[in-house]
Amino acid sequence: MLYFSSRAIPELAGLNLNQRMQVIRATADQLPAPTKIILNIIKLLILTPLFLLIARSSGWEIVAYVVLLLISYPVITRPITFALCRPKMPAIRQKLFETTK
Repeated sequence: MLYFSSRAIPELAGLNLNQRMQVIRATADQLPAPTKIILNIIKLLILTPLFLLIARSSGWEIVAYVVLLLISYPVITRPITFALCRPKMPAIRQKLFETTK
């Protein structure tokens, strides 16, 4: 299942925004190198065509492409990041917040 918000991820239930982001960052840092490379390639595949469109356009078209970029980038990359990080989230959460339990 794809999650568009960290609030909806069951492994992060009960945490506030700062704590959820801390767990996600720590989990993303511990992803294996091939997984990080795949994630970065996906991000490049999203960004490159939009930047090329921005570079070739003129006038108000630029604004439309920038808005498209600002909307599409997080909508596509966040669920992928969450999906790749989700298996390790319970262990990272326990490690980071074991003193609060």
